[in-house]
Amino acid sequence: MTGSKNNVSQPQNLTGASQVIGVGALNRLAREALEAALPLLWVGGEIANLTRAASGHIYFTLKDAQAQVRCAMWRNRAQLLPFRPENGLRVEARALATLYEARGDYQLNIETLRPAGAGDLHEAFRRLRDKLAAEGLFDPARRRALPTFPRALGLVTSPAAAALRDVLVTLRRRAPGLPIVLYPAAVQGAEAPRQLREALETAGRRAQTDGIDLILLVRGGGGLEDLQAFNDEALARAIAACPVPVVSGIGHETDFTIADFTADLRAPTPTAAAELASAGYFGARDTLETSARRLDRAIARQLTALAQRIDRCALRLIHPRDRLRRAREDLVRHGQRLRQAMANRWGTSSRHISRLDDIGKRLTRATRALLAARQQRLDALAASLRHLDPHAVLARGYSITRDAAGKLLRSAAAARAGETLEIQMADGRIDATVKAVRYGGA
Repeated sequence: MTGSKNNVSQPQNLTGASQVIGVGALNRLAREALEAALPLLWVGGEIANLTRAASGHIYFTLKDAQAQVRCAMWRNRAQLLPFRPENGLRVEARALATLYEARGDYQLNIETLRPAGAGDLHEAFRRLRDKLAAEGLFDPARRRALPTFPRALGLVTSPAAAALRDVLVTLRRRAPGLPIVLYPAAVQGAEAPRQLREALETAGRRAQTDGIDLILLVRGGGGLEDLQAFNDEALARAIAACPVPVVSGIGHETDFTIADFTADLRAPTPTAAAELASAGYFGARDTLETSARRLDRAIARQLTALAQRIDRCALRLIHPRDRLRRAREDLVRHGQRLRQAMANRWGTSSRHISRLDDIGKRLTRATRALLAARQQRLDALAASLRHLDPHAVLARGYSITRDAAGKLLRSAAAARAGETLEIQMADGRIDATVKAVRYGGA
């Protein structure tokens, strides 16, 4: 560890026979010296012995042909990785060399990882992402809603991809009657971007003919280089121009591509994409099952109620001979009541006729008196209105003055010298110009 003497304070007099320190203190000094001597740096190698702890931390060995070193990557760092580390993957790690004091093990604490040689790919990804974002291709406002019950699904992927099997299994389980149209394309390699773009354009062009109204663009997981076909600018523009909504399901949950940003909806995996596409049918099936159970219970309740009603009606059944006898007795009784009512009615009607004649005479006299009173009231109101008529006031020598805007002039203070005024009199109007304004008796 060259140069450590200038950077780390050394314990004094530790070499004497009488000086003894504990193992913990020794490991702490060793860690401090190691961290001071080696700054944060990039280390390249191959991942081996990878373990993912339940806590979210990742532990693995980084090795090359000459040596190996233990590595630890804490959860808060690991969850930010844009890819899924696997054994055998060559990576470049930004790390701090340290020593795990509890065991005295030399290890690297990993800040971030990238696939070996992927620095240029990451930079190209970032530049393309920023460019398309500035053009508005990632604007949430341009994303379309997925159909709740698609007529058919278009599937853009490789026929040999595991993603195809995952999607088909999921759709068979959740929406077995949903038709699927495969538009095959390579998902990795130099020809993959062109084939993906052409397959997507074909799906959009044939959407009406094939009956599809939703497209799934899927492939399984992989490193940044494996997913590079989905970071193609032309493919991103084809997704944006597609007349049918596109759902992307590319890689694992931590993998992001330009296609994901451009799609109408991003699913974390191909299986999740199939679940989103079939959500309407799957939810409808649950709804139908729930409704069927509720309908069964409602029918059972209704049948029970009808059976009880029939039982009650049976208790009220009467023999037709008894019913006729009761009806005949009711008829005789009602006839007697009707004859009595008619006799009473005739006597009452005679008295009413006399009363009505008297009431008619009284009503005629009251009406005439009321009309006379109303006429007197009307004459008085007409006289009052004539007194309030503005033309009557004008006829007595008064006038109404308005300014050029037609507003009433209520005060001399509202007039201005040189202003044109309109003076309304009983027999006409005069246009006048103000020469001067005098207040009071001046």
